[in-house]
Amino acid sequence: MRIGITSPIVTRFPGAHGDWEESADVADLARIATTADSLGFNHLTCSEHVAVPVTIARHRGGTYWDPLATLGFLAGRTERIKLATLVLVLGYHHPLEIAKRYGTLDSISAGRLILGLGVGSLRDEFELLSVPFADRGARADDALAALRAAMSTNVPRYRGEFYEFSDLVVEPHAVQSHVPFWIGGRTARSLRRAIELGDGWVPFGLSPEELETLLDQHELPPGFDVVLSAGRLDPADDEDGTRRAIDRLVQAGATTISAGFTASSASHYCDQLEKLAGLYDLAS
Repeated sequence: MRIGITSPIVTRFPGAHGDWEESADVADLARIATTADSLGFNHLTCSEHVAVPVTIARHRGGTYWDPLATLGFLAGRTERIKLATLVLVLGYHHPLEIAKRYGTLDSISAGRLILGLGVGSLRDEFELLSVPFADRGARADDALAALRAAMSTNVPRYRGEFYEFSDLVVEPHAVQSHVPFWIGGRTARSLRRAIELGDGWVPFGLSPEELETLLDQHELPPGFDVVLSAGRLDPADDEDGTRRAIDRLVQAGATTISAGFTASSASHYCDQLEKLAGLYDLAS
């Protein structure tokens, strides 16, 4: 079982972030990332939305740092921790665009990229970007296959229902021979998509019981990641509650945990990282 962090500051959901994050800056983010890196945490995250309507932002949040710029910045300040997009919306990008931009990130970070990818659900944003919404699931499946064909080679070839390319140079490209694809979603279809076309599943908004029910319906491939969110933990003041929360997710099927923390400042957040790393001996 591996533990990473759901990065603070870069994504702020109403009611799910600390007040201190409102005034935090890039130096605070860098400090948290370097602390997590030195303590042995598995990954840090950054999500994607281009523009969220004001009415929707009230309950889904409106602050989403761009993942490529953010993870590129953090790549230069860390050494080991993996850099995870959770998630890129496939429909917003051509597969070759992702292969080039994030392949470059994989190259400059010495192979630390994890691509979290999703179908997307915000119709207004699709329409803003002039992207088809109704068939986004089928397009996402084709994009995943095309991206796998393109991610780790400089002359990719692919022919599918929506995407086709050949005789093109994409350089630089990912240095990993197989960049992990973690597929986001909360439905049975998203889990099937992850098993068929990805390397892991990142569900959201499901109870441990619901997760167990979905996972029990499948025999997962060897090495398949189930990445579950632990919400906001408080290991410094509630060690037992922290252990119970993580143990319950492992019981539900988690192979990897994305943890958030109750904190009052960037310094307090780093203290929480140190406490959790000690509880689970992450540096070993």
